[in-house]
Amino acid sequence: MTKEAAVIGGGIAGTAAAIALCHAGFDPVIYERHERGVADERGAFLTVAENGLAALRSLGLTPEKVLARGFATPAMALRGASGRVLAELSLGRDTLTIRRADLYAAMRAEAEAWGIPVVHGAALTRAVSGPDGVEAAFADGGRVRAELLVGADGLRSRTRQSLNAAATAPHYLGLLNAGGFTAGPVEPRLAPPPGVMQMSFGRRAFFGWATAPDGSVWWFANPPSKRPVESGSFTPEAWKAHLIELFEGDPSSPAAELIRLSGEVVGPWNTEDMGPVRVWHDDRIVLVGDAAHALAPTSGQGASQALEDAVVLGHSLRGHASIGDALAAYEKVRRPRVEKVGAHGRRGNSNKVKGPVGAVIRDAMLPVIFRLLTRNGDPQAWIFEYRLPPLPAA
Repeated sequence: MTKEAAVIGGGIAGTAAAIALCHAGFDPVIYERHERGVADERGAFLTVAENGLAALRSLGLTPEKVLARGFATPAMALRGASGRVLAELSLGRDTLTIRRADLYAAMRAEAEAWGIPVVHGAALTRAVSGPDGVEAAFADGGRVRAELLVGADGLRSRTRQSLNAAATAPHYLGLLNAGGFTAGPVEPRLAPPPGVMQMSFGRRAFFGWATAPDGSVWWFANPPSKRPVESGSFTPEAWKAHLIELFEGDPSSPAAELIRLSGEVVGPWNTEDMGPVRVWHDDRIVLVGDAAHALAPTSGQGASQALEDAVVLGHSLRGHASIGDALAAYEKVRRPRVEKVGAHGRRGNSNKVKGPVGAVIRDAMLPVIFRLLTRNGDPQAWIFEYRLPPLPAA
């Protein structure tokens, strides 16, 4: 016998959670605040690490299908202000990079293949638990009752506010974010070796870039800014010109040339983080993904941890007769891991912008630090090698 569940948010976390709920015997419906064909895709592209690929398999999905439009990026080269390689690190043997929009579309298609309905234009205003279920209210006046509500509604989660009005709020990290794609293949001197994500500590901003299979280059930038950017602060043309000026003459990367060659430049948006969320659930409502534990982009684990959340939630609901007990079990498994991953990612932000003296010290010290960290193997193996058992079919 199936049980009704409402999933708030139709992004990566929401679609993955809805599929996990099917495995656990629930009948989920996804409520997405955007209209059909419009997605909140803040970011040009992202990585799904090998632990995220393993989580997809545990959900019964095929990573080769879901990530078919991505490409392998198992390694990273970290460059200093002069362009010299400071360290070469593993990003996980099977890690892939994919456009955010392509991953959203693929996960929505998987949810539809499972027969999961998606209601568009449904912006949650509040959710209230009771002894017999949970009621969700939406901005258009609609109301929905269900036995379980999963909040997968991101960094500014209304579900989180419903659980605790004084919940942790996101805070700005002093960095803006931007990304883009060259309009086509670039000349060899601008294209790094395939499979290696290049990252450089530029004189005025951090820059990352990688070569796609078609020879184009995908890139991101983190310009520093004391204050968060407001919507409409830049036109697309002004933003592109600002980025080119920021990187012009910087020997650490070919950033300015790549940005000039880009027909698609996205941003700016603010880089934000969130401290530990005190309340993850009550007896009927639970948070997953960024709603529970927004991770700094430096971690490269946002999507992968959301996928892991879904798998653990599915197992917990299958293993407990009481929904409340299942949600408590879910938090007990997930909270220690995501908080450790989050702390690991936060440390990377502190090195992104340094003054001239600080940059010299950083570039001198980092090779030594990385040699010490890697002398006993990959220091991130605890992240990448994490595996969860497959969810049995409902």
